[in-house]
Amino acid sequence: MPIVDVQNVVKKFAVGSTEITILKGISFKVYAGEFVIIVGPSGNGKSTLLNMCTGIDSPNDGTVLVTGQNIHHMNANKQSLWRGQHVGIVFQFFQMMPTLTLFNNVMLPMELAGKYSGRERKERAEYLLELVGLQEQLHKLPSMVSGGQQQRAAISRAMANDPPLLIADEPTGNLDPTSARLVFDIFKKLVDEGKTIMMVTHDQELAAQVSRQIEIVNGRISRDEYRQRDWAGS
Repeated sequence: MPIVDVQNVVKKFAVGSTEITILKGISFKVYAGEFVIIVGPSGNGKSTLLNMCTGIDSPNDGTVLVTGQNIHHMNANKQSLWRGQHVGIVFQFFQMMPTLTLFNNVMLPMELAGKYSGRERKERAEYLLELVGLQEQLHKLPSMVSGGQQQRAAISRAMANDPPLLIADEPTGNLDPTSARLVFDIFKKLVDEGKTIMMVTHDQELAAQVSRQIEIVNGRISRDEYRQRDWAGS
C-alpha cells in the first residue's frame, strides 16, 4: 500500500472575479522509503500539493490518501491528531516557537500528542537534537542560533513523534549552501533509516541526488522520473 496516494486532484483558487485552476488532475503514488523531490516553475502548485498531503489544504476534486486514510474526510480536531502522529512538516522559514528553547520546541509535539512518558520525551528530544548535531545548543532560544541550526532543529521537531512521512517545503531555500547541504544530509540519513520524504526544492544540485523527481508544469505532471540515487554526489 502506498504511503501517499494522490488521485485526479484538482485545486482552484479565486483571484478577484476569476477562478484559477492551479492543479489539473494530478495523480501519483509514493511508497515507504522513497525520497521524492517535486520540482517545477514557481506558481505551479507544488507547495499547495504538499499542503494537501498534510491536510493543511483540501482539493476541490479528487482524493488524497495518506497512510491509507482520506484525511479530508476528517474534522479539524481528528485531522490535527492524525497529523501529529503520521506526518512531520518542515517549513522554509523554520516556524520555531521563539520563546521556547530548541529542546522545548522538540518536546512540544510529543507533549501535544501525549506520546511517550515524560522521561522518554526528554531522552528522545536529546537524541533527535544530537542526531542533527545540536547537542551543544539544546537550551538556546531560536534567536540565539543560526538559520541553518534552526532548520536542523525544525527537522528534529518534525521527527519527534516518529512519523513515517516527512513533508518539506523548500527547507533549504533560505539557507546558505553549507547549511543547505547539512540539512540535505540529514534527510538522506532519515531515508536510509526507512523514512519517506516528499520535498519541494528549486535546488537542482540537491534534486539530482535523489531517486525520484516529479515535475509539475502548468498544473500537470510533466515528468515522473526514477533514477539511481547519488548519495556520493553529496
